Order: sequence, then structure tokens, then C-alpha cells
Amino acid sequence: MAHDTIAGLDALDLAAEAAPGGAGARAGRVWNAAWPKLAAIVIFLALWEILYLAGWKSLIFPAPGTTLSDLGTQLSSGQLWQAIETTLGRALGGFAIALVIGVVVGSLVSRIGALRQAVGSMLTGLQTMPSVAWIPFAIILFGSSTSTIGFVVVMASAPSIANALIAGVDYTPPLLVKAGRLMGLARLRLHWHVYLPSSLPTFVSGLKQAWAFTWHSLLTAELVVLIPNHPSLGILLDSDQQQADMPSTIAVMLVILILGVVVDGLFGLWNRSIQRRRGLE
Repeated sequence: MAHDTIAGLDALDLAAEAAPGGAGARAGRVWNAAWPKLAAIVIFLALWEILYLAGWKSLIFPAPGTTLSDLGTQLSSGQLWQAIETTLGRALGGFAIALVIGVVVGSLVSRIGALRQAVGSMLTGLQTMPSVAWIPFAIILFGSSTSTIGFVVVMASAPSIANALIAGVDYTPPLLVKAGRLMGLARLRLHWHVYLPSSLPTFVSGLKQAWAFTWHSLLTAELVVLIPNHPSLGILLDSDQQQADMPSTIAVMLVILILGVVVDGLFGLWNRSIQRRRGLE
């Protein structure tokens, strides 16, 4: 069939496939993605400067230039880099353990009705429990150690991962399940080849939320459980609080914010990759 006889959605598909590419198009896409973020940074710095010039809390509230200079000093000294490495290492390690636990628990609960009735609501209850509530329990159990911080992180994020997987499995289209069964898939193979791939978009959104729980609980634990000779972002914030050092406090907060934005961008890339593979972009 000639292209001039194709109409409707087929014509739209052909138009999309014929969209211009090349370096110029890629540069345009990068700019379109970058300029809103750059504009937001400029607006944020402008508002910050206005608050400083207006004299708001003038004795302790620093100018943007003072804070950025302090940030540069901390980075050049190497202490801040070491703190970032410690905190990120704890976050990634705790998140990896929570991912394994959450996937196993979510897979079992989503496919076994009796188990869901027994512990389904408990998972939601654990997800809504403030992470700070786990800290006294963890200190009694492990003492003031890295294990305490890891335990708090896992308990904060694993229920969210399990619930995300359960929600994704619940919304698997019945037609896909029937097709899988017609192909001879059953039980474990059906779960692996049909339910898990179908639940991936919902699961990725849940992982993003679980990472937020990981980050919140980790920094909360680091502020409470102070481990000597293990510099972390939480210890830096506690030290700045003790010394009433506002420029350093805001500098560390900016680092935490930047790390959060970077991780959000990585999850965004993953999500767009899934959409692209499924024709949803």
C-alpha cells in the first residue's frame, strides 16, 4: 500500500518515525529539558538574595555567595566528599537489602491470598510508621553502630517496595494472564514472565518513593545515631548545629538537595526508557 493511501493512526505513526534527528535535534531536546531547571535555580538564588538584602534574620541568615564559598571550601578540604561517600554508601546498601526483601515479600503476598489477608494491611502499617520510631528499637538491638542505621533504612523502605510490587501485580491486564496460560506458563513462570514485566511501570514509581523513604530515614538516623570516626552528612549537620554555623548548614543542605535531584533524574531516565520500549512515550 502506498504511503499516500495510509490514513488515521498509521499516518501518525509514519510521521513520528520520520521525525528529524541528528545532533541539532538532540541538542534541542537537551536544551528543552535543561532550561526549566536552570530557570528554577536562578529564581531560587534571586529569592534567596532578596531575603538576605531585606535583612531577614540578618544576624544568622547568610548571603548566597557566603554559603557557596563555604560549600567550595568544604569540597576542597575533602571532608564533605568523605561524608557524601559514607552517606551514599549507606543509602545504596540499605536500599539494595530493602529491594531484595521487598521483592520477595511482595511476590509472595501478591500471589498467595491467605498471606495477603494475614500481612497485607501490616505492610501498609509499616510503610506509614515514621522512621524515627524505629531508632530506639534499633539502638537497643544493635547499639550505636552502622547496623542501627542500616536497620532503620531497611524498615523504612522495604514495605514501600513490597506494596509497589503488589499494586503492579494487581493491575496486570487479565488478557496478558490468559495469553500466558495459553502458552503453557504456570505459577512461578507465569509470575516471572507475565506479572513482573506487567507491573514494572508501577514498580518503578514505587521504587522512587522507596528511595525517598530511604533518604529521609537515613539522614534522620545519622542525626540521632552519631558514630565517631565515620563522617557523614548527618554528622556534619549535627556539628554545624552545635556551632550555630548557618552557612555550613545550608551548604550541606544544598548537597542533600542536589543528590536528591540527581537520583530523581536517574529514575526519570529509567521511566522514560520503559515508556519508550512500550510505545508510551
